Amino acid sequence: MRITLAQTSPKLNRSNLEDVVSIINTCKNETDLIVFAELSLSGYLLQDKLYEDAWHISELDVLKDLSIHTDIAIGAAIRDENSFRNSALYFSKGQLLSKHDKVHLPNYGMFEEARYFKAGSIFESFSSSHGKISMVVCEDLWHKSVHKSLINENPDYIIALVASPARGFSDSGLEIEDKWYEIIKTVARECKAKLIFVNRVGFEDGLGFWGGSCIVNEEAIIVHKLPRYEKVIKTFEI
Repeated sequence: MRITLAQTSPKLNRSNLEDVVSIINTCKNETDLIVFAELSLSGYLLQDKLYEDAWHISELDVLKDLSIHTDIAIGAAIRDENSFRNSALYFSKGQLLSKHDKVHLPNYGMFEEARYFKAGSIFESFSSSHGKISMVVCEDLWHKSVHKSLINENPDYIIALVASPARGFSDSGLEIEDKWYEIIKTVARECKAKLIFVNRVGFEDGLGFWGGSCIVNEEAIIVHKLPRYEKVIKTFEI
């Protein structure tokens, strides 16, 4: 299976869709699945811009069409009647195959997601042509209860869409990176699943995102990894 990690730098406007379509068109004949980060279609610090920039699912039909060529997993702010969701979307074979709404919305320090988004309530898996898949969004993976839910789902692949700001700089490295890798290795081992971790890069209003997207195998070994801080789109065979 060929998996493309799309470590991009989204903007705080709707032009992200045009950029995403361009990336997919470039890769679509060379990959089986392309994975983007959390809120790749929207930018992270939306706040009140949600009322202007959140997407209706019907506006993303171009991604349905492109998924005829390759499966697509991507994060977006989605308008859900009178609420907004921080969602992971999975398109395949011309349809929206699954949608996971972020359950654990951080609301501390630099994070204000719970102020603007409505939380999801479930973790589930779905069948794709590549096997059984579960999706999570960023903070979801920091909760042990979610690990238990994923173990019960018993997926072949876990897709983690992330927007993690860089913090905890030290002489030995980046503390948040070390913590994230510890978490995703643990989850991959517990679930006996391959885990695809895609984190964004770029800056928004003083927040810098560190990237480091990777693929972890069932033995908790990082088998493929992208660099920090760089926009990179790269395909790996697993």
